Amino acid sequence: MGSIYYIMSKRIEALQQALQEHRQRLLKHNVYQSLETLDDLRLFMEHHVFAVWDFMSLLKALQRELTCVTLPWVPKGSPSTRRLINEIVLEEETDVDQQGQPVSHFELYLRAMAEVEANTAHVEQLLTGIAEGKKVNNALDQLPIDPSVKAFVRNTFRVADSAEPHIIAAAFTFGREDLIPDMFRHLIEDLNRRFPGKLNTFIYYLDRHIQLDEEVHTPLALQMVDELCGDDEDKWQEALEVSKACIEQRIELWNGIRNLLPSEA
Repeated sequence: MGSIYYIMSKRIEALQQALQEHRQRLLKHNVYQSLETLDDLRLFMEHHVFAVWDFMSLLKALQRELTCVTLPWVPKGSPSTRRLINEIVLEEETDVDQQGQPVSHFELYLRAMAEVEANTAHVEQLLTGIAEGKKVNNALDQLPIDPSVKAFVRNTFRVADSAEPHIIAAAFTFGREDLIPDMFRHLIEDLNRRFPGKLNTFIYYLDRHIQLDEEVHTPLALQMVDELCGDDEDKWQEALEVSKACIEQRIELWNGIRNLLPSEA
């Protein structure tokens, strides 16, 4: 799929402008430059993987609210909005790896962790607990991970459980998709310089996200927020508030990871 163009409304432009200060603080965070060794990168990945995982639940919450995922099937909502979310789900849940084989971005990230011998035990413990029927919060409580990670995941699920499509869409768009290309560019620049040729799967994962999010997902997501908020001033204000909160939560996650790095100890 090639680039998708979306002519931004004045409301979307105003929302982006209101988020600019928060966005810049995130993009200028020093965690990117703090990954000086492979051990630092492993620690980063062992915590960041939870954000990769909970992203899919945010996406699935949108699919649940904007499309029909129950039986019997009936048309739900706007066909254009249904198409927007299903296109994003297709490429997040079943993208392709370096060999062109279907894979979710989370599973690709786990492969990248294995490639650098990062520890996947904690995120796998979370998945096992959920498969056994535990609630996310209860499963998180049993993990020996940094509080910033737990807070980040809990915030994601508070948004996902809100059942308010415009709020979920804003968190997804401005707390994730619209940020990721610039955020990951900072990582790639430093990683290519520090570890040339050692992180093939991780670099592929980052490059793939930049390509899809910048060319396809962000334009679709912006259009989705525009359609869901419409002319409702209250919805636009709520979209702004949740977007700010999600960016601030990411900054706190980056703070938590940075503080765990040996150079910060």
